[in-house]
Amino acid sequence: MIDSNNLESRIVEIYNLYYLDVYRFLICFSGNQNDAEDLTQEVFIRVLKSLTNFNGKYNLKTWIFSIAKHVAVDHYRKKRFVSLFKDVFFNQLSSNEKKPDEVFEVTELKRCIHEAIAKLKPNYRAVMILRGISECSIKETSEILQCSEAKVKVDYHRASKELKRKLNIDIEGGLTNAK
Repeated sequence: MIDSNNLESRIVEIYNLYYLDVYRFLICFSGNQNDAEDLTQEVFIRVLKSLTNFNGKYNLKTWIFSIAKHVAVDHYRKKRFVSLFKDVFFNQLSSNEKKPDEVFEVTELKRCIHEAIAKLKPNYRAVMILRGISECSIKETSEILQCSEAKVKVDYHRASKELKRKLNIDIEGGLTNAK
């Protein structure tokens, strides 16, 4: 339970600790900066509404990520397979240290990976983002997704295999087009 006397300062503290992690998770999940900002706001509204009922059974970060996962899945269901990763996101990533062709190659590789992740089933996508990108542990991932650790391991293995298959197809398709 959170002390209601210090609720405002506790909310500010929680927001400052976790908003960037939540935002990163949501931008990877949605692929859209504007959606990620809106979803992050929605996550912290839900956190604010439920914070007095938080009982400490789970780690606070895990609880917040669980809310973020639900917000993302709800959003995903609403949009229904709308293009998730757009070039606008990748155009914002720039490097002053690399040559333009190197930047292009890195950007293209990231685009391919994010497109391949976007094509995964939602549960595979969530586990791939949490384990592969957000670097959550198996235990944290299982708590966030509310499933067993064994399911996380199996889904991550299958998602990795599916992702490799999709990337090989895309690379082969790219090579075929280059001939």
